[in-house]
Amino acid sequence: MAPDDTIAKVVFAGLRFLLAGLIVLVGLLLTSPRHLLVTRRQILVLVILGIVQTSLQYFFFYNGLAKVSGMQGAILSSSGTFFTVLIAHYFYKNDKMNWNKTIGLIAGFTGIIVANWGQSFELSFQLTGEGYMILAALTGAMGTIMAKELATGIHPFALTGWQLTIGAAILLVIGLPQLEENAIIFNPLGTGLFIYSAILSAVAFALWYSLLKYNKAGEISMYKFVVPVAGTVLSALFIPGEEMNLFIIGSIALVAVGIVAINWKHGDGTSASVSK
Repeated sequence: MAPDDTIAKVVFAGLRFLLAGLIVLVGLLLTSPRHLLVTRRQILVLVILGIVQTSLQYFFFYNGLAKVSGMQGAILSSSGTFFTVLIAHYFYKNDKMNWNKTIGLIAGFTGIIVANWGQSFELSFQLTGEGYMILAALTGAMGTIMAKELATGIHPFALTGWQLTIGAAILLVIGLPQLEENAIIFNPLGTGLFIYSAILSAVAFALWYSLLKYNKAGEISMYKFVVPVAGTVLSALFIPGEEMNLFIIGSIALVAVGIVAINWKHGDGTSASVSK
């Protein structure tokens, strides 16, 4: 797949998330088929979430990531956590911004920067690069709040399976008619990685929506800072030429500080509030 082939990326994302959605739906069908059923109103919610959380977010993400450096990609994709916390502050009375979240955000973002220290970082901006990464983060944050607010009464696994399948179908309807011949070539290794990535998406989204159902969006979103740091650690463990260093260890410590800060409770069981 050529790095600058936008349509190929759209189709690849569609195939990946279609498989992920079907994995979740089949699993739910085998274990608890009654939870697959949704009302007419819930169908509309699932379509909206499919468009925002899958179609738009990953169109922007895949195409934006190809045009930014590794460090820029890690920082910009992590901005979704900031957007989620900020939107939750104005959307929910019980999920306001406070000193705990402020410290957590600062520590988390610093950890991302430290983890990617030494990679190229350019103070540049192009809509199809940095702009798309910011839009991916923003649509992801909007999808999180919408799922928390609108998807009441829908089983988290049903929500995962249906929104992934619907969003993926939209990507494929748009991309397949425009896909050039041999634009995407699957070899045995690529096929294995494709299936692996679909399974990862199915599990990750199912767990995320399950957590979101019972927890505050602004608080659990902080744990997303672990994702790029974990990616750096896994790269050091499995990719030849990459190795653990003090920057990676420091980034893990900073992200841990951020998570502890978010969960730190005062003597009265509450977090310190930031005055407006």
